[in-house]
Amino acid sequence: MGNEAIAYGAVEAGVQVAAAYPGTPSSEILGTLSSMAGEHGFYAEWSVNEKAALETAAGASIAGARSLAAMKQVGLNVASDPLMSLAYIGVKGGLVLVVADDPGPHSSQTEQDTRKFAQFAKLPVLDPSNPAEAREMIKYAFELSEKLLLPVILRPTTRTCHACQDVELPDNIREPLPPAGFTKSNDWVIFPSLSARKHVWLNKQQEAARDILGSSTFNSLEIDNNSTVGIVACGLSYNYVREALKLTGLKASVLKIGTPYPLPAGPVLELFKHAERVLVIEEQEPVVEDQVISLAWQHRLESRISGKHDRLVPREGEFNVDKIKAIIEKYFGREAAPAEDETIPALPLRTPILCAGCPHRASFYIFKEAARGTDAVFTGDIGCYTLGAIPPLNAVDTCLCMGASITMAAGLHRAEPGRRHVAFLGDSTFFHSGVTGLINAVYNRADITVVILDNRTTAMTGHQTHPGMGKTAMAEEAARVDIASLVKACGVDFVREVDPFDLAAAGEAAKAAMDHSGTSVVIMRRDCAALVKKEQPYSISSDDCVNCGACVEDLGCPAIGRRDGLPVINSNCAGCGVCSRICPAKAIRR
Repeated sequence: MGNEAIAYGAVEAGVQVAAAYPGTPSSEILGTLSSMAGEHGFYAEWSVNEKAALETAAGASIAGARSLAAMKQVGLNVASDPLMSLAYIGVKGGLVLVVADDPGPHSSQTEQDTRKFAQFAKLPVLDPSNPAEAREMIKYAFELSEKLLLPVILRPTTRTCHACQDVELPDNIREPLPPAGFTKSNDWVIFPSLSARKHVWLNKQQEAARDILGSSTFNSLEIDNNSTVGIVACGLSYNYVREALKLTGLKASVLKIGTPYPLPAGPVLELFKHAERVLVIEEQEPVVEDQVISLAWQHRLESRISGKHDRLVPREGEFNVDKIKAIIEKYFGREAAPAEDETIPALPLRTPILCAGCPHRASFYIFKEAARGTDAVFTGDIGCYTLGAIPPLNAVDTCLCMGASITMAAGLHRAEPGRRHVAFLGDSTFFHSGVTGLINAVYNRADITVVILDNRTTAMTGHQTHPGMGKTAMAEEAARVDIASLVKACGVDFVREVDPFDLAAAGEAAKAAMDHSGTSVVIMRRDCAALVKKEQPYSISSDDCVNCGACVEDLGCPAIGRRDGLPVINSNCAGCGVCSRICPAKAIRR
């Protein structure tokens, strides 16, 4: 898989410190590195958030160690503070920041383009077109980082991260060299005077990077002397362009760009010599297109340039062969051929849903019951529990970003102080950025209830470890940070820990928390259903069922549906028993 190829490439390059926060589609990078760390003598960690991961990698780098930080594109927002300053300070050992973009998006809040962030930070970025190239690029990225003394960004997208390809690996991987060590200097302290001086240096390094990337093998030009059309294809889009040209039989010179920023001038200018008009195809933002237009203007070239600015190429969504084929045919003035089989039905819509036996479902049910008869607002967060917004639960009214549920609830309280506000977030999210929000709420005396859904893992991204689990990424025993003790240390005087499957006790705690004046916290603790052995399933007695629909309409469990108009439990049942506890007729039993 692409993420595994990236990890292997980093190990081949001699990475010594790797840090990440899990986020799809990037999670398997650190997952693979952590499994290799012991054998190959380097350090890997799941950090509490992306900012901490990049700062950890930066600390190792200025001591001379090759270091890596990995995250998804939304995580770069969290890490942007150290990134912007690090661009000015520079690095010593190679530092590669792997940021996985998610065009579509498939599993993200935004569809943002990391190449724009690289441009903003004035840092080089590499854009792999397949897993094998991603492996080669990360090795090159470490060398480029040490040559320029700058962090270098590797930007795989979802299809590169999760595609699979045969990749030939070496028989032996060299052990990482010991780092040179940290040398004290004022150049590591970002005073305003240093920033003013280093900004000049940073701008010069961009031009140095452009010169270096001009000869990079990750950019390649294929000239077709029978065509006056040129296509600039970036990263993964190159594969779609080649296949689309083959399917249509159309001819064009193709420039593959693997180093989109700063764009090397040489290959682009060479393409212009053979093309009267140029089409730029890249997912998301016109990062390369803007640079191509600027280059053409600077050299007074008259070739017409098409892409996103004339709306031929969309700025939103994920590309595929069919989309690129239609774009190329339109560009060449050819009508798209009708589909061969118009009778193929559309794929069925599969609404995401919490797993059967998920403890979060019970937690949402409990607080909805506690809030019955009120107009309470439920603020949500990023994780499996975002699915609480989907009917029939309807228990998440807002979702912005990691850790925002608490601070948004506090803000809502200021606008509507007479209304109850309940913030939901997970255990890993609480460590990521919920602690700050909780301290802010306590300090500013926000009258809100915080519900920490502690399922003992980072579930949504693949069950990675976090500080509350007593285990590190490298499977070593570690101190377990107790959430209840941490919450009390933040100044909360109302703290309850309950099992969401104990509906009576949990319901009582929920009601008391919502009645409490000030910031209250309820910790709903029950292991993720995907990590525990299924218990004996339940069934519904047709003799006793009164068909009230509570088990179907109130819970939304994928193990409960209807057959011939009556509720039934299917083979997905995990045996949690929540449905049996809410059944008024006691018709549900093992």
